[in-house]
Amino acid sequence: MKKMLLLFTTIFFLIVIVIPVVFVMALQGDEEKQADEQSPSLTQSDKVIDPKEIEDQIMISVYRTQMKKVEQIPIEEYVEGVVAAEMPADFEQEALKAQAIAARTYIIRRLAEKDFSDVPAEGVVTDTVQHQVFLDDAQRREKWGGDYEWKTRKIREAVVATTGQVITYNGKPINATFFSTSNGYTENSEEYWQQEIPYLRSVEVPWDRESPLYQQVTTLSVETFRKKLGVPLTVEASTGSAWSQVLDRSTGKRIARIKVGDRVFTGREIREKLNLPSSHFSWKIENGMVIITTFGYGHGVGMSQWGANGMARDGKTVEEIISYFYRGVEIEDYHQWVKQVAYIPNHTKNYAKN
Repeated sequence: MKKMLLLFTTIFFLIVIVIPVVFVMALQGDEEKQADEQSPSLTQSDKVIDPKEIEDQIMISVYRTQMKKVEQIPIEEYVEGVVAAEMPADFEQEALKAQAIAARTYIIRRLAEKDFSDVPAEGVVTDTVQHQVFLDDAQRREKWGGDYEWKTRKIREAVVATTGQVITYNGKPINATFFSTSNGYTENSEEYWQQEIPYLRSVEVPWDRESPLYQQVTTLSVETFRKKLGVPLTVEASTGSAWSQVLDRSTGKRIARIKVGDRVFTGREIREKLNLPSSHFSWKIENGMVIITTFGYGHGVGMSQWGANGMARDGKTVEEIISYFYRGVEIEDYHQWVKQVAYIPNHTKNYAKN
């Protein structure tokens, strides 16, 4: 009888307690395994090198605006911070590579030209839109939170894969301008900045229609509109069709010149005075409000980031992306223009080769 009772107790214990626990643990293990397989987080086997550990780098004197001090940052770590700030990490890898090369080209061109007069203290570049936005590791951790690991991996892969590479034209680093979203075309440089640059030519960018910034609406009161432009425009006068007239369009389909009231403006002037996303716009007046529809986001010169991402998604390589947005260029190593140094205490000396 006692043996039967003991056997019954043992079976009951196994059925009620042990087996369910083992089942739950196995189920959790499978879920964790599936989560690990689906998660973009880093694992021991797929970690990429930290850009700061790359050998043979120069240091970039970055003026940290909030801290009001200069930090010495290895160039590839600097490029990582710029890509993280300037392009979404979920973009295609070839687009991230193109952004890395453009960012590296920008800073190498500054060093080669030796003009740092627009930077405080002893910096060669700021961390703001005045030059290129830069986020350090701590800022990225705070901004990305739980996405930090996979975003870091993607960007580091792009930086490491393009280490040392810059874009050149006739043997010199180019002005590798870039912007978020076009109106369907990039702009000739002279039609926005008045300086004709042979590699910054207008090209068609059909991929940008997928950007969430492709079309936006800005609404201003007629009074605010009038004050910002300094034109004697009234609601009564603006109800007719002659209150504004597009006089010329650029090669990139943006407003080149427009007459508003009794004044003529460039599209760039309108964009800057009204703080619009683009110089491709149309407008109308309803109920005392000026409703402005814009197409694209940014100045439109150089590489469209959303266009680069669309090209990458279509299977284009980084070389094809760069040669499309920057005409007649090459990709070369930057060390021929800048000395290989470990630390530069004075940004005005010893950077560029004489």
